[in-house]
Amino acid sequence: MVDALTQSMGRKPTLIWHRETELPELDLIVLPGGFSYGDYLRAGAMAARSPVMAEIIKRAGQGVAVLGVCNGFQMLTETGMLPGALMRNRSLKFVCRNVHLKVDAEGDIFTSAYARNTVINVPVAHHDGNYFADEATLDRLESEGRVAFRYCDADGNPQDAANPNGSARHIAGILNERGNVLGMMPHPEDHVDALQGCTDGRGLFDGMVEALS
Repeated sequence: MVDALTQSMGRKPTLIWHRETELPELDLIVLPGGFSYGDYLRAGAMAARSPVMAEIIKRAGQGVAVLGVCNGFQMLTETGMLPGALMRNRSLKFVCRNVHLKVDAEGDIFTSAYARNTVINVPVAHHDGNYFADEATLDRLESEGRVAFRYCDADGNPQDAANPNGSARHIAGILNERGNVLGMMPHPEDHVDALQGCTDGRGLFDGMVEALS
């Protein structure tokens, strides 16, 4: 994640220890993946109670952009910054492979570099990535254009065979009501450099930097 941000920003991001209680002035806060606390109790549940999270919630409420990837997405749902929950994968097994995503959102700071319905290829690596929310919440996410990414096949068709974890309505990433918080299970930071075999994730970081500049 640090390398992906550095490539797009031209300088390294500031690293913040999770036990800090204050943050400097920031344009963007990123919660990366990483199986915090070994996913004990429930994925992201303990990390969501880390001291720094109170300040992150406050900053998000003030409009600061927040990106949560994989374990970071789980933390965003555990804090209530995003609705729903991430449950065990449908297969009950850890999944690590490349997937296709359809860009469903438009006009937000995170997907601004992609045209709507663009299909990108990025990896997933998780055991608890099965997004769940009640039907009313799912309907609201759909009607408000807050589904940012959806699992799909190479042609952009959302379907069970392309869904690595059983997520409701093939949802891979969602936005908050204000549009300044994005949570997603796939790892765009793992496809930003040609050495990784694909650069489809680079647009997310380049787009964020341009939108926040």
